[in-house]
Amino acid sequence: MGFRVLGCVTGLALACTASLALAQEESSNRVAAMTDWSVFEGESPRECWAVTTYKESVNTKEGRVVAVTRGDILLMVFYRPEAGVSGQLAFTGGYPFAKGSTVNVKIKDAEFELFTEGEWAWPATAQDDAKIITAMKRGADAILTARSSRGTTTKDTFSLFGFTAALDDAEARCQ
Repeated sequence: MGFRVLGCVTGLALACTASLALAQEESSNRVAAMTDWSVFEGESPRECWAVTTYKESVNTKEGRVVAVTRGDILLMVFYRPEAGVSGQLAFTGGYPFAKGSTVNVKIKDAEFELFTEGEWAWPATAQDDAKIITAMKRGADAILTARSSRGTTTKDTFSLFGFTAALDDAEARCQ
């Protein structure tokens, strides 16, 4: 069986990622803002998420800083009660990740790994989600390093100010 994708397995990943992307792009239902994080709530399916965008981004190729065009760069935690999804971390780097690559997440001295598929990355298990979320609650920023399908290395820094309040709000809205 494949890794989880918003409560799904790899074989259903495309449908799930399409749903997540659509929810993010089409939702104008921002219900709260906590410092650097926002909370959104959607219906059909019922879902709530805390989300932020990067504060700093550095793109390199062959050791040189390069300018690249990227789509939305988002770090989020999702709740989708009907699908049994509670506190699932997701990251999109705004480009297709290199096939078979992983994303490194660094929070303080702790490091974690996300698995990639297309333009999205997730922890492998709910236990990994919980460990990363705990670290995020204790940290000031999260640095995510990934590799695009074109060989560019990206290093995105996300502020964690307001994360705990946004997470608690999203969870309460989707209990």
